Amino acid sequence: MRTLLSLVVLCGSLFGQFVAPDFQVPAGATMSTYKLVPLGPDLAKHDYDAYMSSIEHLRATFSSGNWPNDKITMADAMKDVEGEMARFQARKSFTYAVLTLDGKKELGCVYISPSRQPGFDAQVRMWVTKAEFDKGFETKLRADMKNWVAKAWPFKNVAWPEKPKK
Repeated sequence: MRTLLSLVVLCGSLFGQFVAPDFQVPAGATMSTYKLVPLGPDLAKHDYDAYMSSIEHLRATFSSGNWPNDKITMADAMKDVEGEMARFQARKSFTYAVLTLDGKKELGCVYISPSRQPGFDAQVRMWVTKAEFDKGFETKLRADMKNWVAKAWPFKNVAWPEKPKK
């Protein structure tokens, strides 16, 4: 009976959560040429500048074609990063800004979230600015993220959806 009760308590505590309560969510990571930092209000301007510099590129390579758009304001950007931070703190999904090592410029973002695809317990999506994409950085970022997620996160099967490049 105690085992059944323990299972019910465990399932109840995990319901609606993406990672187990005792999992230590990475506070970021430093790679050879960039670092990952949780995306929050302190990075709203960096984030805004990064995606606004690459509107057409991101519409073609990342979003469903309607994000970003030239009507996004800094107030919109702030609401967005506040939402990302709230989901991070609630352990529902995790968004990291990809910054230069000095933290002065955002190169892109990495999103770790529950997968909607059957058989996968997580999905990782990412984007990089047009300038970084043209330098081949997306390929390096994807390889680094596959390694980091395998080592630092508890997931067994991770989906890496990728929109065809135009």
